[in-house]
Amino acid sequence: MALIAFTSNYTDRSNNTGYQFEFHCDKCGSGHLSTFQASKAGMAGGFLRAAGGLFGGRLNQLANASEHLKDALRGPAWDAAFRTAVEEGKTKFKQCSRCGKWVCPENCWNAKRGQCETCAPDLQEEAAAAQATAAKNQIWEKASTTDQTAGLDVTSAQTAQCPSCGAKSTGAKFCGECGKPMQAAKTNCGQCNAKIEPGTKFCGECGAKQL
Repeated sequence: MALIAFTSNYTDRSNNTGYQFEFHCDKCGSGHLSTFQASKAGMAGGFLRAAGGLFGGRLNQLANASEHLKDALRGPAWDAAFRTAVEEGKTKFKQCSRCGKWVCPENCWNAKRGQCETCAPDLQEEAAAAQATAAKNQIWEKASTTDQTAGLDVTSAQTAQCPSCGAKSTGAKFCGECGKPMQAAKTNCGQCNAKIEPGTKFCGECGAKQL
């Protein structure tokens, strides 16, 4: 069978009564649903099943035979239906002579250049995108050179929650929930008077045991 030159993106919507295919733009993915093509074997099987339900007997056997017939013809019948759908789909898409992709003419085709917008971008769209990208990059650069930690004392230990009530820290000196200091007050060693954290068992300066 000859190769079928068309978009590689498609969805088979066929069922046991006929064939239908949805072709998608190779760039944006928008689609076109082909005309439904009834399956002769499927229609015949449906008619025989309906008749068999009324009359029984021989017609029921014929209905079962039609299922085997449909299976036997499914390959060639599907191929023929697909070729027909492809010919219809080609009228709904444009093929780029540079990359060979099939794209929708509404959004992804540059009519002035006769190519898809991947190969021949719309300059106005590119300019708008370039401006937006440049502005975004400039914002990041400006933010990185601006002090974002004003008022934050990085010389003292920071905590993510209040040491008294466990509320989440907001960066303030006092807890917004219980009003107590966010940094636990240091105490002094009873022997050398060095500053030590509350709960410390031994002084880090003189080693004295804390009561």
